Amino acid sequence: MQNLSFQRISMSAMSCACAAVLLAACGGGSGSGDTGIDAQSAQTTATATDAGTTAGATAATPTATSGATGSAAAPVTNAGDTTTTTAPTSTPATSTPATKPSTTPATTPTTTTPAPAPAPAPAPAPAAPYGQNASAYTLTFADEFNNGFNTSVWNDHIWYESSNPTKNYTVEDGKLKIWPQRDASGKFFNRTIDTDGKYYQTYGYFEIEAKLPVGKGTWPAFWLFNHIGERRPEMDVMEAYAGGAAPWGFNDSNGIAHPQAYAPTVWKGPNELVGTRQYDTGKDLSAGFHKYAVKWEPNKQTYYFDGKEVLVLNTTFSDPMYLMLDLWYGSASGTPDNSTPQGKSNSFEINYIRAWKFK
Repeated sequence: MQNLSFQRISMSAMSCACAAVLLAACGGGSGSGDTGIDAQSAQTTATATDAGTTAGATAATPTATSGATGSAAAPVTNAGDTTTTTAPTSTPATSTPATKPSTTPATTPTTTTPAPAPAPAPAPAPAAPYGQNASAYTLTFADEFNNGFNTSVWNDHIWYESSNPTKNYTVEDGKLKIWPQRDASGKFFNRTIDTDGKYYQTYGYFEIEAKLPVGKGTWPAFWLFNHIGERRPEMDVMEAYAGGAAPWGFNDSNGIAHPQAYAPTVWKGPNELVGTRQYDTGKDLSAGFHKYAVKWEPNKQTYYFDGKEVLVLNTTFSDPMYLMLDLWYGSASGTPDNSTPQGKSNSFEINYIRAWKFK
C-alpha cells in the first residue's frame, strides 16, 4: 500500500490604490507555495511453508491394515500493489496584477513498482523407502520427531509393565532420544516406546534412521510386534549388543563398549525361531546414523542395512503388527555396570520412523 499527502499552493494577492496621486500603482500579486510529497511504500512478500507429514491410524482392535498420513501447507499470499496520485495545481485570483503571478506546480510523484514476490517453495515429495522404487509404495505412517512426543501415537511402556517415572527419554532436536539411566532403586530399567493399541499395519516397508548408544548391557532395538492371545509374532528389524563378544562390539581406550554388529531376528512365537543373522557392519554404530529396514511381503521378509540386503526369509506372517522402539538391557550385551554411561548424551537416537504400504 502506498500513502501520499499533498500541500496545495496558497496564493495571496494584494491590491492598493492611491486616490490622492495622479498615477496609481497596483502591486502585482505574488504567489508562493511549498509542495511536499511524503511517499511510503510497503510490500508484502509471500512465503510458503509446509508441514512435515505425521500420521497414524488409531485402532482399539487390530485390523489387517491400518495407517494414514496427513499434511498441511500454509497458503501463499502475494501482495505489493501501489497507488500514486498526482497533486492538482491551483491558480489564485489577482486584482489586476502588473505582473502575471507565477504558480509552482506540485511535483508529480513517480509510480513505485514493487519487486515481484518469489515463487512459492514447492511442497516436498513424500518420503520414499531408501533404495526402493518409490512408485511402488504409499506412505502410511511417519514420525519425524519435530513436534514433541505424540502421546496419541506412542506409549512409553510395554503392555505388561507400568511406566517407570524416572525420566530417560525425550523428543528434541528433531529426534527421539532414549538413554541409559538408573531409577530410584538404583537399577537400570527398560524403556519401551510403542504404538500398541494405536497403530498397526500388515505388510509394507518399515524404516528407521538411528544412532545407537554405547556401554555394557545396552540393547537397543526396533521391532514389529503383537501379542494376540498366547501368540507373540515378532519381527526384530534391529537388535544390537554393544557389550557382547566381537563382532557384536568393541571397547574403546576407556573400556567403553561400542556396538559394531546387529541382528535382524524373526519369531513366530516365544519358542519358534524363523531366522536370524548377526551382521557385522564393520562400523561403530554409535558414531553416526544408519538406516535399518524391512520389506514385509505376504510370503517373504527382506531386511536392510543402509539399503543393502542382509537377510531374506521365506516365511508367512499375516497378523497386523505395531511398532516398537526400545532400550533394554542384558542378553548378549551382558549386565550394565558403572562403566555404562548414563544420561542423554549417550542416547539411542531415532531421527525418524516411517511405514509404507504396497500400491
